[in-house]
Amino acid sequence: MTLPHCPECNSEFTYEDGEMFVCPECANEWAKSGGDETASTEKVITDANGNPLQDGDSVTVIKDLKVKGSSLVVKVGTKVKNIRLVDGDHDIDCKIEGVGAMKLKSEFVKKS
Repeated sequence: MTLPHCPECNSEFTYEDGEMFVCPECANEWAKSGGDETASTEKVITDANGNPLQDGDSVTVIKDLKVKGSSLVVKVGTKVKNIRLVDGDHDIDCKIEGVGAMKLKSEFVKKS
């Protein structure tokens, strides 16, 4: 049996993991769907309250966050505008005034 190529990066090195196909090159995972590779594999990113987030949303930080490698702290209540959602452990890219470009985890923000 030949495995399908990754729909994201077209890699031929995909493998099966239970009921999913996995691409080791881009970390994309998609369900086995009986040959229908057009099924949506979009991951919904939600804030701390379960509200879905989208690119361009504004969020508020709900916990003091230490900036790694610095003595700076992003304080509770800091508003962040125009977020960008990305794949990975820290799923929000943004710019915070006074701090600069940062990556945040969606579990530490709420939608404004």
